[in-house]
Amino acid sequence: MNGGNGDPKELGTFLKARRAELHPLQAGLPDTGGRRRVAGLRREEVAQLAAISTDYYTRVEQGRMQASVPVLEALAQALRLTDDQRTYLFELAGRPQLEPPARPDRAVTPHTRRLLDQLTESPALVLSDTMDVLTWNRLAAALLTDFAQIPEEDRNYVWLLFTDPALRARYDDWPTGARSCVAYLRMHTARRPDDPRLRDLLTRMESHPEFQRWWHAREVAIQGTGNKIFHHPVAGTLVLDWDTLTSSIAPDQHIVIWTAQPGSPSEQALHRLAMASATQGTANEAPHTPLRFR
Repeated sequence: MNGGNGDPKELGTFLKARRAELHPLQAGLPDTGGRRRVAGLRREEVAQLAAISTDYYTRVEQGRMQASVPVLEALAQALRLTDDQRTYLFELAGRPQLEPPARPDRAVTPHTRRLLDQLTESPALVLSDTMDVLTWNRLAAALLTDFAQIPEEDRNYVWLLFTDPALRARYDDWPTGARSCVAYLRMHTARRPDDPRLRDLLTRMESHPEFQRWWHAREVAIQGTGNKIFHHPVAGTLVLDWDTLTSSIAPDQHIVIWTAQPGSPSEQALHRLAMASATQGTANEAPHTPLRFR
């Protein structure tokens, strides 16, 4: 009856607990003012809010029926569940979770911004799923390009890889790096094929034959770590490892950090670059406002 690793008994208990703590007025229902036999919402009121029959909801709460994914979405909305509660609901139901609700903007949290600022010896930036550059630290700007001098609508890593000659020249193996970014974008189309940011980017990339050739090859990849060689006019050649950390509260934001092996010439080169950028004031502070990709 139950798919995956769901727990219908716990699911029913969870639903009861959530409806018990929700007042009709909080759920958008009129308060009749009469005495209620149960705390919170009644089963028929939850069913009404979720646009399902009371019998259907009762069976789900009693563990006698597995709710469909759309019904779970409706219940999560009706019961005003938080993102974490919504995730728990789907896990209890043994259902694959749909994509989390779209965030209203691309604002980076203050503690993420603080993390980047404190990484004084490691270049780091935050990318969206469509590789918009949301924010960065001083050393990332010194290593790659001064993002603060680039118009907001152009602050996309894929766009810059194909249109910024200086950034392209930084890469020892530009074709491999650029192709892996294209493969990542292609992977994103399966998750959110109607993403307007992705659609706008693809439209802008139509004039770049290399991008078009790799895009239509339909290679896909999600790579969270790797190694890159950069050639920098000040720091020289740097062999850097990179890792990607995904924000727990904004899963569409990814922190990319480049590091060097301890004691290596690349670590010394990063140190020189950090000193030079601090002295010269390279890279204005990254904006704290959301990116508006047009």
